[in-house]
Amino acid sequence: EVQLQASGGGLVQAGGSLRLSCAVSGFTRDDYAIGWFRQAPGKDREGVPCISSKDGSAYYADSAKGRFTISRDNAAVTMHLQMVSLKPEDTAVYYCAATSKNPVLSALSDVVMYDFWGQGTLVTVSS
Repeated sequence: EVQLQASGGGLVQAGGSLRLSCAVSGFTRDDYAIGWFRQAPGKDREGVPCISSKDGSAYYADSAKGRFTISRDNAAVTMHLQMVSLKPEDTAVYYCAATSKNPVLSALSDVVMYDFWGQGTLVTVSS
């Protein structure tokens, strides 16, 4: 059974940094995609950074470029989202996700491509 457990959310002032982590267990495939998504109140869930393990393709939302970085350890049992220069508009519940579908780059941020989701962790950025 695949399980994802996100942690690291919290309250931070604008301009600050946070590092989210996601523990992944039960995933046995070598080719898959992982990603971080976020959902603000009243908005759709959106991919922030997502990456394919097969070819290393990475997607970053325009709002995240230059500020957010996705990474994972070599065993891919933990992935991280490093966020710097946080803004109030980054306030959202952040979810980690994984999929065995290994989507192409243009579909990496597509919510429907992901089979497995963590429970979400709240990030609040105060102005």
